[in-house]
Amino acid sequence: MTIRPLTVLIGADTYPPDINGAAQFGSRLAHALLARGHQVHVMAPKQEKGPSSRQMVDGITEHRMRSHKVITHPYMRLNFPWEIYAEADRLVREIQPDVIHIQCHYLIGRVLARIGQKRGIRVVATNHVMPENIAPFLPFPQPVIDLVEKISWKDMRKVLGRAAVVTTPTQIGADAMEQAGKFSRPVLPVSNGIESSDYELAPGEQIQKTPGERIIFFAGRLAEEKHIDLLIRALALLPERHQQTILEVAGSGELLEELQELAASLGIASRVRFLGYVSDEQLRAGYLRADIFCQPGTAELQSLVTLEAMSASKPVVLANALALPHLVQEGVNGYLFEPGQAQDLADKLTTLLDLPAQELEQMGRASRQLVERHAAQKTWETFESLYLGDELYQEFLRERR
Repeated sequence: MTIRPLTVLIGADTYPPDINGAAQFGSRLAHALLARGHQVHVMAPKQEKGPSSRQMVDGITEHRMRSHKVITHPYMRLNFPWEIYAEADRLVREIQPDVIHIQCHYLIGRVLARIGQKRGIRVVATNHVMPENIAPFLPFPQPVIDLVEKISWKDMRKVLGRAAVVTTPTQIGADAMEQAGKFSRPVLPVSNGIESSDYELAPGEQIQKTPGERIIFFAGRLAEEKHIDLLIRALALLPERHQQTILEVAGSGELLEELQELAASLGIASRVRFLGYVSDEQLRAGYLRADIFCQPGTAELQSLVTLEAMSASKPVVLANALALPHLVQEGVNGYLFEPGQAQDLADKLTTLLDLPAQELEQMGRASRQLVERHAAQKTWETFESLYLGDELYQEFLRERR
């Protein structure tokens, strides 16, 4: 299907140089739409103090709105809706987008959803954030956090109710949203998409690795909801025959020192390599040299890093939580472990480490086959269809009846 060129305004509460899955998806979406012939604008928080600004980056017009630092987070910034609403409204009138695609309901998404509804502009909303994701950054006692989460679910339904279509990366995520309370329309699962070929070994390419070394790899923010501490504890519980297995942790975050201290206290500091922030090229190399990829996070709406590791033909061990189970066929491409259970995680890792190299490689190939259904091309085509009208959405509703 040939799509006429559109002007798309992406609203994102987090966008590069922020390092998280939602920011990464927003950037990938913007660049993919540009490559497909559309004019793309992004509205996102400014990364430093000062008035809003505009800049052209890689052919994409970024509108960086005045923002404020979050004291409990290393890089996130907040846009106060009452500060940016009038300016955002002026920008929308100037840009005259065919569609507004918001990535979150909290701040910029809230403002743009309201403006889009007022101006008669089609709004598509993708939810990358569950209310539980923000709990670790709230400096309140648990009863207050529970109340905030309840209010946040209600607020999400209200804001996303202004959109013509609501999506989230997985069916499990869509089910969780609908179970939390009735949305004005069903939530459509649309994968974040992955360019699997980007993570394959090129002809003649070789990955440098210490002979005989076994590597478990994790990539992501060093944040509480990722439960990297559990992975470190599981490493310490591996049987004696796997005491030379290494854990590589790619990413930065507020828990770095705490995790380093934990590894030292367990006597495995030499077996845990904290790689810090890594470039895309270094991340790809990390996947390729790994033997196993592990994602212990329990708040994943899809987990792009897991899709990337699977694209690199790696078996996976994932937490049995939220959207991760749909990426695993137990015993085929990996295993699920029970969240919070370090021994169960250690047992699942041991099962893979005990396999002959040929069988482990076969499980990796199964991961590569399973990830094909998340092809990025399909994701971009789906969003283009949703931008133009309700035909695909109505087809989705018919299939559910």
